[in-house]
Amino acid sequence: MEAHLYIQNGKTVYEPVVQGSITWETQRSGQPGKCTFTLIPDNILNIEEGNALRLDVDGTPVFFGFIFERSWNSNGQVKVTAYDQLRYLKNKDSYNYVDLTAGDLIKMIAGDYNLNVGELEDTGEKLTRNEKDKSLFDIIKNNLDLTMIKKKKIFVFYDDAGKLALKDVENMKLNVVIDNKTALDYDYKISIDSNTYNQIKLYRDDKNTQKREVFLTKSTENINRWGILQKDESIDEGADGQSIAENYLNLYNRPSRSLSIKDAFGDIRVRAGCILPVIMDTNDIELKNFLLVETVTHKIDTGTHTMDLTLRGANIYG
Repeated sequence: MEAHLYIQNGKTVYEPVVQGSITWETQRSGQPGKCTFTLIPDNILNIEEGNALRLDVDGTPVFFGFIFERSWNSNGQVKVTAYDQLRYLKNKDSYNYVDLTAGDLIKMIAGDYNLNVGELEDTGEKLTRNEKDKSLFDIIKNNLDLTMIKKKKIFVFYDDAGKLALKDVENMKLNVVIDNKTALDYDYKISIDSNTYNQIKLYRDDKNTQKREVFLTKSTENINRWGILQKDESIDEGADGQSIAENYLNLYNRPSRSLSIKDAFGDIRVRAGCILPVIMDTNDIELKNFLLVETVTHKIDTGTHTMDLTLRGANIYG
């Protein structure tokens, strides 16, 4: 495997010498892709924050972003952190939009913030929403979450080496098998400490009547087992509160299960949002199905490439 880093400052393009591993991290939702590495500075290299950075692996660009941070250690080595253009979706803004799909919304925001757009699959769900003082990430996420509830489909929003992309998760399957041979170690956990709710309380404030409308549903059986674990959330005007509450209860009324894979054989095609076949015995359950990649960190060193994964899916959720 050959990995090359290129940094452009003005009209000059550098290919710096890297000390140790290059890491490339992606998360399925709400965070930009991140590339970090350590440089050995010399008298020629002249880089600064905002410079464009590209990571090529075996001749294919896999990451394109911008330097956001540099830090020095006592040996004079420089750690560099770059994010892809999703980083700019942490900006906050207000949008009042009518009859837009997630792709339409992404195009509109990308136009306002000078972001590049690539392939955006049609979700088939047009929504009308008033989003006020929220991060651009949250504005897009809210559209995708409602689309998931209505269409029963998960769409993955990511940056594809410099272009915003949106894809049906079913179109992101890879034949990269994770099993006890390809993964050096794993961590499996069952918990009701997070993302587990047995009572859902949604509400909507009526501006005209000045009254609050409440939609409540619960699982008495699991409240008796675990105590009350409530999810409390406001909903928009016109939303079917009871239906959303029932969907939330169906989604969250169970212990969360998480599976983290350590130092699996690396495959640069794997990004957050991909679906991989997993065949493992965790001592609690025996997995033999496809799981969704929530996060992945590629670690690329001279001659070696491994990746750490967190996964969810059938029997694994959290």
